[in-house]
Amino acid sequence: MSAGLRLAVVGNPANRRVAMFLEAARAGGLADPQVFAWSDVLSSGPVPGPGTLVRIDSPGEDARVDRLLRGLGAGGPVREAAHGEILGLADAHAGLRVGLERIAAGGGTLLNPVRDVLVMGDKRRTHALLASRSVPVPPALAPVHDWDGLRSHMRDAGWSRVFVKPAFGSSASGVLALNLSGTRVSAVTSVERTPDGRLFNNLRVRRCTSPAEVGAIVDRLAPDGLHVERWFPKASLAGRVLDLRVVVTAGRPRHIVVRTSAHAITNLHLGNARGDLGAVRAAAGTTAWEEAMRTCERVAACFPGSLHVGVDLMFAPSWRRHAVAEVNAFGDLLPRVLADGRDTYGDQIEALKKKELACAI
Repeated sequence: MSAGLRLAVVGNPANRRVAMFLEAARAGGLADPQVFAWSDVLSSGPVPGPGTLVRIDSPGEDARVDRLLRGLGAGGPVREAAHGEILGLADAHAGLRVGLERIAAGGGTLLNPVRDVLVMGDKRRTHALLASRSVPVPPALAPVHDWDGLRSHMRDAGWSRVFVKPAFGSSASGVLALNLSGTRVSAVTSVERTPDGRLFNNLRVRRCTSPAEVGAIVDRLAPDGLHVERWFPKASLAGRVLDLRVVVTAGRPRHIVVRTSAHAITNLHLGNARGDLGAVRAAAGTTAWEEAMRTCERVAACFPGSLHVGVDLMFAPSWRRHAVAEVNAFGDLLPRVLADGRDTYGDQIEALKKKELACAI
């Protein structure tokens, strides 16, 4: 019966995400999902039709797709971003909306619905949704529009340490872990600014102590929207701070990666390292760990139409508290992480097969 499932994936065909999903479908006894390239979808090409279950994969890591997204969002031609350049994040998100609506109009059933993907792609909307459901999240500032406004809001709140995040960024793009003490400024970030004012992500995280430089970065990012949260101190093991990426599939936390770092930003592509999950569970203890996993389930319940979500979860140094940092629609790329012998993609295939069987009974 499972062979009757008709699957399609919208993604970048050369990306390993697509290849791993196709491999999981084959391993699950399914026919190869039909692949629809983002570049075609965004150029008014074909989209999956009725009777098809549609996986929406990340449009990232493709310069042409990025330009198409920003062009759709801006309503006209845009220049191509240089490699690593932070450019037009709000336009890209608006273009993603257009693309997702085109896909939905084709009549297929999206495994992560349009609304869910768009909310997860906007840190402000995600934070507001989670807070409204009493999911633990760090408190956030009111909207910030420039460097002066950020400092003013921080003074009014009595906060000296915050995370400044582009509302539509991903993979720590544009993020600053900011500490203000009087006139002194310290920001940990992967962002670099060129002499002409352009911003780039660098794989080397640095500490910037120039108020003028930090202010210029914030002012450059602010027009695309900022989300600013109070700094949530993270637990550490063996001298390295850590957080978790938890992939929740069909409502259950299934695949977990520990991300460890010598500084506040833990994304693995920035030279950080995977940690020992068993050691983290032991440090947290059974009660705190189970509470944290229940929180991940509650996050997934905020997106009931989505087959999977990626939850970034932080433990406090005491291990008695935790908070959700972000939720990711495309956060299921966890190579070599298995649950019951399956990776995240295999788990999704298994969940779809079980759902089909349940519906047939």
